[in-house]
Amino acid sequence: MKERACRACAAAAAALVATLARAQDDIRDIRGPRALFPWGLLLEGVAAAVLLAAIVYAWWRWRHRPRARILQYFEIALQRLEQLRTLMQPATVREFSSAISDTVREYIEAGFKITATHQTTEEFLHDILAADKSPLSAHRALLAEFLRQCDLAKFAGLSLSVAHMEALYESARGFVIGTSSADRDRTAAAA
Repeated sequence: MKERACRACAAAAAALVATLARAQDDIRDIRGPRALFPWGLLLEGVAAAVLLAAIVYAWWRWRHRPRARILQYFEIALQRLEQLRTLMQPATVREFSSAISDTVREYIEAGFKITATHQTTEEFLHDILAADKSPLSAHRALLAEFLRQCDLAKFAGLSLSVAHMEALYESARGFVIGTSSADRDRTAAAA
């Protein structure tokens, strides 16, 4: 029995050795890392480049945007006067006179820092006369006649013809243009 067990052991050992020999031929060594193209890294790089390009473009557009020019007071007044031309009709004399007077008074108040909108015409003209170096002193007579005509139409109900309203418009426009150099000087000094 011993012999049989030894033979069985020997046969098992031989089978094991044969299996190991076959297995050793079957096992290969570890290969190095496989070179794969980094698609994820490429996509991240493209996304970063697009984002950077968008940021640079937005910055460039912001730096080269057209600058909005700030209108001076006389330019605003001239635009408002031009808009009032639609009111030059006999049916809208009162509205036209009130609007054109308010436009000139607001221009004076904004451009020359003289209270004009909350005073009567006489108070306002008195204040202009009292101011020695007021740039409006030279235009006092024109301004007085203009404001009196507007007051007659606003408060006394004076009916004005289209030609008379055109004369009031031209008077207001002439006043604004005539004082615009003083307005520019004041705006430049304030800036």
